[in-house]
Amino acid sequence: MSNTKVLVVEDEPSLLETLDYSLRRQGYEVITATDGRKALETARQQQPDLIVLDIMLPGIDGFEVCRILRQERNTPILMLTARSEEVDKVVGLEMGADDYLTKPFSMRELTARVKALLRRVRLDREEATTSAATTLPAVATERMLFGNLVIDLSRREVTVQGVVHHLKPKEFDLLVFLARHRRIVLSRDLILERVWGWEFDGGSRTVDVHVRWLREKIEIDPSDPQRIITVRGVGYRFEA
Repeated sequence: MSNTKVLVVEDEPSLLETLDYSLRRQGYEVITATDGRKALETARQQQPDLIVLDIMLPGIDGFEVCRILRQERNTPILMLTARSEEVDKVVGLEMGADDYLTKPFSMRELTARVKALLRRVRLDREEATTSAATTLPAVATERMLFGNLVIDLSRREVTVQGVVHHLKPKEFDLLVFLARHRRIVLSRDLILERVWGWEFDGGSRTVDVHVRWLREKIEIDPSDPQRIITVRGVGYRFEA
């Protein structure tokens, strides 16, 4: 944990100091920024393992910072919001956030969320390493083939019609889970539990957002999906 670097982006001095102190006590290396532009600059230079990002920032707000960073890297992002409106949470997820906390929150809850996000990243990497080390025949165990869609488990890459797409961690996990249970209707609650884990409380809207992102990357016509089918009132079904 001592090598784990966390970037905290918060413009309220007292909260920033508290976050810094609490995370350092947990053994993390903490770097800070107090506005959106500095956050982007620091993230690019320091390459943190996780980002705690406030929404209300001077200059560039947290939503825009999240959107820009998500285009550049897959670093897990925990967003902080002073408002409890569902729209803020949905927008944050649509911008690419992995989780969120509504102020006021306890430091215990924040550190638990940080640990959970970092654990998911570690498990993703371990799963990829395990897949890569699987005994031969490697192609049979490392790839899932569905016509022009190829899911490479060891590289965590998806190829559609010969074009490689580097999915975000949860997008890839979701696609693999759906593909492994093809032609089976999976409820949103089950998907949340198996892909995000029981600790995540972001709600079923999270699944819908990630499905929309996946469709934009793997469907020929995202408005008329042929692979990830919506089952009204229940969830989704993957068609091979």
